[in-house]
Amino acid sequence: MIEKESRRLRVGVLGCGPIAQFAHLESCVKARNADLYAICDAAPDLLARMGATYEPQKMYADYDAMLADPELEAVIVATSDAYHVPMSIRALDAGKHVLCEKPTGVTIEEGRELADAVKRSGKVLQVGHMKRFDPALEAAHDFVRNDIGDIFAMKAWYCDSTHRYTNTDAVQPLPITSKLAKKPAGNPKADLRQYFMLAHGSHLVDTARFFCGEIVAVQARLLERAGAYCWFVETEFANGALGHLDLTVAVRMDWHEGFQLYGENGSVLAKTFNPWYLRASEVEIFHEKDATTRKPLGADGHFFRRQLEGLADTVLTGAPMRGADIEDGIASIRAMVAIARSVETGERVELASVTGSV
Repeated sequence: MIEKESRRLRVGVLGCGPIAQFAHLESCVKARNADLYAICDAAPDLLARMGATYEPQKMYADYDAMLADPELEAVIVATSDAYHVPMSIRALDAGKHVLCEKPTGVTIEEGRELADAVKRSGKVLQVGHMKRFDPALEAAHDFVRNDIGDIFAMKAWYCDSTHRYTNTDAVQPLPITSKLAKKPAGNPKADLRQYFMLAHGSHLVDTARFFCGEIVAVQARLLERAGAYCWFVETEFANGALGHLDLTVAVRMDWHEGFQLYGENGSVLAKTFNPWYLRASEVEIFHEKDATTRKPLGADGHFFRRQLEGLADTVLTGAPMRGADIEDGIASIRAMVAIARSVETGERVELASVTGSV
């Protein structure tokens, strides 16, 4: 087990559903600089089961009661997408720091509403783009930032697999569910275009931005065939680099995710695995100056725990934020909205011009 530090961030997890069970509750227990102080869920049976399993100091059926606890310092918002923004705003207004699951929201406007709450509160909000804490991708990012020089192009892909649940069910514990769980109005999967873009496209867009910077324009095509959705997105970055993003749900093969990045002084090839394996990416960093390739091991692949530790470092020691902030979250929404508009019109769309929802 990781040795705990003497000063640890006291964290409350809102929502005890699958994402909390698979990622956040364990992360709080294992983190070197954070503790699972409290959990909150509207379903009493689920709250009791998770409380018995993880033994937080406090358990709450009411969110406002948890937020009123003066000992609570930060909240992980691990709820359905529709609740991300309102629950984060309530936490910020209560003086708590926030780790909000992605996507930040479903519209640009609610993203800006959350940004206003962050500014008003003076607290830290980190968006749950946990791939930024994949240690092999961190090593690649350091190379791109410090050594690669001008970036020429990036090809990135995120292809969910028809076999993902067969694979992940074999390695994950059986999730505990409740008939009393609070659910948003309507069916979030009724519009599969929007659902797949928010669930998977947010990761792909953030990876592209993490390595190449701001996206200024896109031109996208979408093919729907045999139950699969395939977006091909030509991407223009502010630094002049070109990009091609492939989002396909679902490929008839194994999970297929990664990127190729070409620059002035080298290149990066990356293969990323299904996140529930908690396995760091396989990365090859090629240095042109001596024609050598480096492959970082990335032995610590628990990026969900690492992102919480990053938030805690920022809050407790003032360390620079390593994860995605609210402006990164809004930029992801803006890119996804632009992709949706480009699919609708068949035209190139500049991100600065878009409004509305994905």
